[in-house]
Amino acid sequence: MDRRMFLAVSSAALGAATLPLPAFAADGAVLLAPWTGPYGGVPPFDQVKIADFAPALEAAMAQELAEIDAIANNSAPATFENTIAALERAGGALERVNTPYWVWGGTLSNPEMRAVETAMAPRLSAHSDKIMQNAKLFSRIEQVYEGREGAGLTPEQQRLTWKRWNAFVRAGAKLDPAAKARVAQINGELAQAFTTFSQNLLADETDYVLYLKTEAELRGLPEDVRAAAAAAATERNRPGEYAILNTRSSMDPFLTYSARRDLREKVWRTYYSRGDNGDAHDNKAGIQKILKLRVERARLLGYPTHAHWRLEAAMAKTPEAAMDLLMRVWPAATARVAEEVAEMQAIADAERGGVKIEPWDYRFYAEKVRTARYDLDMNEVKAYLQLDKLVDGMFWAATEVFGMSFTPISDVPVYHPDVRVWEVQRGGSHLGLFYFDPYARTGKRSGAWMNAYRSQQKMDGPVTPIVSNNSNFVKGAAGQPVLISWDDATTLFHEFGHAIHGLLSNVTYPSLSGTRVPRDYVEFPSQVYEAWLPTREVLSRFALHHETGEAMPEALAQKIEQASTFRQGFEVTEYLASALIDMKLHLAGDADIDPGAFEREELAKLGMPRELPMRHRTPQFAHVFASDGYSAGYYSYLWAEVLSQDAAEAFKEAPGGMYDKAVAGRLVDHILSVGDTVDQAEAYRAFRGRDPDVGAYLRDKGFPVT
Repeated sequence: MDRRMFLAVSSAALGAATLPLPAFAADGAVLLAPWTGPYGGVPPFDQVKIADFAPALEAAMAQELAEIDAIANNSAPATFENTIAALERAGGALERVNTPYWVWGGTLSNPEMRAVETAMAPRLSAHSDKIMQNAKLFSRIEQVYEGREGAGLTPEQQRLTWKRWNAFVRAGAKLDPAAKARVAQINGELAQAFTTFSQNLLADETDYVLYLKTEAELRGLPEDVRAAAAAAATERNRPGEYAILNTRSSMDPFLTYSARRDLREKVWRTYYSRGDNGDAHDNKAGIQKILKLRVERARLLGYPTHAHWRLEAAMAKTPEAAMDLLMRVWPAATARVAEEVAEMQAIADAERGGVKIEPWDYRFYAEKVRTARYDLDMNEVKAYLQLDKLVDGMFWAATEVFGMSFTPISDVPVYHPDVRVWEVQRGGSHLGLFYFDPYARTGKRSGAWMNAYRSQQKMDGPVTPIVSNNSNFVKGAAGQPVLISWDDATTLFHEFGHAIHGLLSNVTYPSLSGTRVPRDYVEFPSQVYEAWLPTREVLSRFALHHETGEAMPEALAQKIEQASTFRQGFEVTEYLASALIDMKLHLAGDADIDPGAFEREELAKLGMPRELPMRHRTPQFAHVFASDGYSAGYYSYLWAEVLSQDAAEAFKEAPGGMYDKAVAGRLVDHILSVGDTVDQAEAYRAFRGRDPDVGAYLRDKGFPVT
């Protein structure tokens, strides 16, 4: 998902008229200037210097405060245009600087960049608080809000007015001066703690590498995994060796295929101990601080816990509603784990190796079960999953379903040679740009995510979106295709679903644009796009064998479909465990929490199967502790998947199946194009004709529908 930390009152009014730059910031001017070049202007990635970030950010913040002061001190009566719309136009320079700032921090991190982030995190937080706690500004917003129904505003303008007013109230605009000051102080301390957490995690992902040298150590690993490991070692100046990196994209295939149980255990323990090694990069003390600060802030704002504060603005509305959904699925998921472990243990016992299934065995023996039950070898599947071909496939599906087209371009600057760019059109007209950064590298955070470099809007004329997808596939040897797993292919389509959401946005105001919707809704469009990957139309055209070029056989595609509910106990339980611990941590109030002990004790109370871990253990849970983004909100993936599976069934029930034009049209009209201009529950009902049904999710996982 889009990880950009958009200021609550700052907009993407790129190219709008701006005040003169302060003289002291001349060395950051290239980052501050309106974007130039084709496609309405593009980020000047080729001109970025890390040394320019701090002065450019300082200048951009000063410029935005001047713009805010002009709005707050306007002597004319407050109106939508001179207050709410004016806020939408403010902060364009800061948005422009933030684009490369977050790109460098997330994909090109080094000691110099980390020093800038450490220095600027509290300053950016304080800047946001200065705006959110500006009493004169809030007074004008409230005047517009209170008179909104009689002011002749459009529904979108009324929605934006409410959203602005609500954001200020939730940030403490109505607090007394002392409470406001403390909230601002807490926000600054949290910003610093988030930066430290992220940097600690990146250090453990970068510094811990397992190097293999002998054939015995490589036993069981497929050729493509070996090639990727060899390339990773060469990149780290260890030619002739094989590097298993401390990232999911490297860990997962090793645990799936390595026949060396001792090395599987080592890789597993290294990966799941990130941020939890009792050293300078240990995150547990930082988590304690973050939790304490969050509950104090929530209570100052009038909420019993951080979870109550966060979910008030979400679809779920309350922590209780989120917990109810999580616990509805938990028993079925853990029961399935017990079944999966029993099948794996039977195979281990038959091998007479005396193995009792441990967490580092789960993936390895699950593959043996898959082969035995479905005659399906996922490494055989992987031979058909070439990254470049699948990228073509995700574009093709978007063309067939949504009428989008993608043309590669080379006339815009990029920040790394691996980055590729496409112009996106729809109906013969320019729609936006799509940047793709596919490979892992030193200094790039793990995982996969979408960025919005520029949000769509048409407040003062059309501004087209620029979005990116970022992945961590292990780059193979030069000239060799990059083969990815079925899970990674699903993630590829998932992130592209976020990109489509940003690209198809068609709203007036940037704060309501694209993916700027509640957390438990934003994952819905991305998850529903996963449903196009396994369609025969995509697999027959783009799942091509990397050696023969032949399409995936129908029989193999059918085996994938038949095995679609396989290992769902593992997949769902590891996710739910993380979501439940996230919620429980943030419902615990101001209790003195030892993160390690809390995790162990609460998982034991839940009956967590001993054979698998949480997907994200607490000391490495970046969704929750690297920002406020998914804090008390990791449940959002389940909430959104209920929507996405129900939406996918709408396609499957239609005459044209997953390529039905009428259903696709409703998805665009009521979901993908409207951003946050309408209430999300109303938007879903307009698309589906009813509220979502959890039964579709349960059926997709092969769980009992109750």
